[in-house]
Amino acid sequence: MRLTGKHLGCRRDQQPTVKTILCLRVRSGRRQAGYTFIEMVIATAIIAIVYGGIIQCYIQSGKNAQWSGYSLAAQSLAMEQIEQARAATWDIYGGSAATNQLINLVNLSGRNYNSTNQTFTGYSTNLLDVPYATTNYVVATNFVTTQIINLYGDASLQIQICLIRVDTVWPFNYRGNTLYFTNTIITYLAPDNRDPSALTPQHN
Repeated sequence: MRLTGKHLGCRRDQQPTVKTILCLRVRSGRRQAGYTFIEMVIATAIIAIVYGGIIQCYIQSGKNAQWSGYSLAAQSLAMEQIEQARAATWDIYGGSAATNQLINLVNLSGRNYNSTNQTFTGYSTNLLDVPYATTNYVVATNFVTTQIINLYGDASLQIQICLIRVDTVWPFNYRGNTLYFTNTIITYLAPDNRDPSALTPQHN
């Protein structure tokens, strides 16, 4: 925009001089004040809050990922114990050679069998399958319970199943506190039938 005398306080028919233009620039520069100290403090506080929230989100995401890894590793330990129970022999049709390894699972400490309710308990410890260095590994405990349950469908027929329960307890450090979580798996097993004659087809 071309400056005229009207914009510089001169009469409409006058052209501004060099001195008038320089004085106008000095006055306009004085009117363009910078940020005040309070404005700078407020702006800095806003930036700190925003970036602090972003950093906190990253930290919390890392903690959640770590917790998920621990939980999956604990679930794997519990499933490993379930598979051991599935591999055990439970043959109630063997007569004098009947076998029940479910009430005496190996690799368990503190084993106890209650013959009244046919319940077996024990526990084992193992390391969680998560990355670690030197001594910062995580130890989990499997608490195993097996119980023989009698089902009666007919007065002359006794049916048995076995309840297998594994509770895997593992620690997690969160904000300086050690919290304990539990992964639980429950399944039922039917007895083996190792009598060869029971597998022979019956013909009328």
